[in-house]
Amino acid sequence: MKFIYKIPGPILILMGSFFLSYGGIVVKSFEGADLWQIVFWRSIFCAMTIGIFLLITYKKKAIEKFKIAGFSGFVAGFFMSLSFSSYVFAMYHTTVANVNFIIPSQIIFLAMVGYFFLKEKISVYTLISIVLALSGILLMVGFSVSSEGFLGNIVALLIPISFTALVTVVRKNPNVDMVPAMFIAGLLAALYASLIVKSFYISPKDLFLAFFLGTFQIGLGFICLTIGSKSTPAAIVGIFSLTEAILGPIWAWIFINEVPPLIVIIGGAIIMFSVLFQSFFARKS
Repeated sequence: MKFIYKIPGPILILMGSFFLSYGGIVVKSFEGADLWQIVFWRSIFCAMTIGIFLLITYKKKAIEKFKIAGFSGFVAGFFMSLSFSSYVFAMYHTTVANVNFIIPSQIIFLAMVGYFFLKEKISVYTLISIVLALSGILLMVGFSVSSEGFLGNIVALLIPISFTALVTVVRKNPNVDMVPAMFIAGLLAALYASLIVKSFYISPKDLFLAFFLGTFQIGLGFICLTIGSKSTPAAIVGIFSLTEAILGPIWAWIFINEVPPLIVIIGGAIIMFSVLFQSFFARKS
């Protein structure tokens, strides 16, 4: 599995974004499994995938990776587990487009947290990006008040917020290896679901879909993003990560005939433009 480390970072970012992009249509394709059954089995298969990757890649040194990450790695895994759970919950209660358009706003939350907690200055360009992104989010959430999906949109906001907290932990603790943290995230998300789920049994078809989600969508998806982001400038990561937001609604339109309202498309376009705007000037500076 070490060959993954030889793939150029930007290519890995695109690969990871592609893997993550089809999560929505798979979640909506389950025939009988409920929300927490999906979270449980998806998280179990994710943890198994990450565990196998660590064993194959590091062999006997895999345990050392967890020791090096320490408590900070556990905290990072905790925030990522919230994101894992929120993703399925949001997809279960709103459209694929809404969730995929809200996720890229994490780059804006990162700037805000950097200003308030890390004492980083916010440029005029970043401030414009924040206002644009918040406007797009308010359009989408405001529309959902008068229609279905309000709860899903609110929970979807936990995804970029959890990711922001995760990155803040990593920036304060550079020794945190995100791959072991993802393993911890999978176990914690499975633990949450196990405390709520009424039955662990799901049909063979749903079990396969959960395997597909846990192994290929978040398993390989986050492995590619984690490794690729180490050698790719943050601005490029922000731009290439938009692949998920663009492809997700397209897959939903093609495969499950889910067409988002015009106001959602406008709100999503504003959010993506804000990310491109921020990434462009971040790269330029």
